[in-house]
Amino acid sequence: MKTIKVNNNPIEWQENLTINKILKIMKYSFKMLVIKVDGELIKKNEYGTKIVSENADVKIIHLISGG
Repeated sequence: MKTIKVNNNPIEWQENLTINKILKIMKYSFKMLVIKVDGELIKKNEYGTKIVSENADVKIIHLISGG
C-alpha cells in the first residue's frame, strides 16, 4: 500500500490526491488552517489543485483564536 503521512499518521495515497481530498478523508472542517507539504507552505487557493505525491509529509495546523 502506498501512503502519505498527515500529522504523522499514515493514510493511503491515491492518484491525484489534493489537499481538499485529504481534508475530507481526515474529516477536517476548520476554516483557519496552515498546511505544509514536505515543508512547503500551501496557500488556501491551491487546496483544490495541489497534487500530493506518494510518501509526502503533510502537516495540518488548526489556528485557534481566543482571548
